[in-house]
Amino acid sequence: MNEKIIRPTHFPKPRGYSDGLIVPSGRLLYISGQIAWDRDARIVSSDFATQFLQALDNVISVVHAAGGGSEHLVKLLVFVTDMDAYRAATKAIGEGWRSRLGKYYPAMSLVKVAGLLEPGALVEIEGTAVLPGESR
Repeated sequence: MNEKIIRPTHFPKPRGYSDGLIVPSGRLLYISGQIAWDRDARIVSSDFATQFLQALDNVISVVHAAGGGSEHLVKLLVFVTDMDAYRAATKAIGEGWRSRLGKYYPAMSLVKVAGLLEPGALVEIEGTAVLPGESR
């Protein structure tokens, strides 16, 4: 993808995300919020990092099903129920992120919420991808 990363010079250097991306062309894919469940609709673990990475894997699976790759993700919105658990898991999340996406960081937001719809879910990730090819 020929995206251009946007980083205002007066902003601090982003850690684990890009401030903005410009994508010249492609097809937009909007990905519904994904939680850490498996094919049997069971939450895979009560561990925060494991849930985060499974939710990310589920987002990437939607992109693959549409014919794209993880490098086509341009925006992620992450909802967490426990900010302290997120902070405590950042090392494991970072290692898991790099094993899936390398050093590619889309634009991203992280929001603490009081709860998620599915009992036991600690993380939900929704996304936007720009797939190769012209939009119609």
